[in-house]
Amino acid sequence: MLTMTTLIASAAIIAALCPTGKLRASINTGNPILAHLNANGQPEGVSVDLARELARRLKVDVELKVFDTAGKSVEAVSKDQADIGFFAIDPIRGAEIAFTAPYVLIEGYYLVPNASPIMSNAAVDQSENRVVVGLGSAYDLFLTRELKQAHIVRAPSSPTVVSTFIEQQAEVAAGVKQQLEADAQRLGGLRLLNERFMEIQQAMGLPKTRGEEAAAYLRTFIQEMKASGFVDEALKRHGIEGASVAPV
Repeated sequence: MLTMTTLIASAAIIAALCPTGKLRASINTGNPILAHLNANGQPEGVSVDLARELARRLKVDVELKVFDTAGKSVEAVSKDQADIGFFAIDPIRGAEIAFTAPYVLIEGYYLVPNASPIMSNAAVDQSENRVVVGLGSAYDLFLTRELKQAHIVRAPSSPTVVSTFIEQQAEVAAGVKQQLEADAQRLGGLRLLNERFMEIQQAMGLPKTRGEEAAAYLRTFIQEMKASGFVDEALKRHGIEGASVAPV
């Protein structure tokens, strides 16, 4: 098991990770498993805790750049407007972003009306079905590759998937299990299909232009945060259920 004294940042690593003198962290509040805005409008969650801990280790201030969708959060990092971010691993994103191993695993599920004839994931990919996803989300990218016949409808953000699904009277909504469950309980008349369509691997990432030494430091940091119990404790502290810590 990694120890909390393993990681030492050289001046070169600090310069690569914090070229402005601060650690600019891209935070996506569109996925409540990772982060959300509290009653005072301030971001909190496991990704915020990880950003603050990394900045503490680097001995720099942290600047949280808050976005309401994964797509905007990814764009900030890929365009060097932020130094690190917290995203689901995806090959399209990987063209410009170097990912760590995942730190949290969450599940993507389908939601349908109670009266829908769709009873299994296999029945979703039919030409008569419209599947509502959050624009630029991990499951948008995944289902764009995987669905061959169903039509994808993109809601402005992940939190608006179910409202768009209802407004357009679509056949299927896709998203993070916990978010869909909460919407189904709040609205009634909706049910989740009985198995996930994907496992979403949430990782940290940085621009590939920052170099391999900085990327390796970030990968080791995430391994330490999992091995030490930091990630598990953060999930519990923020009351997150249904997400699991990824294996070290």
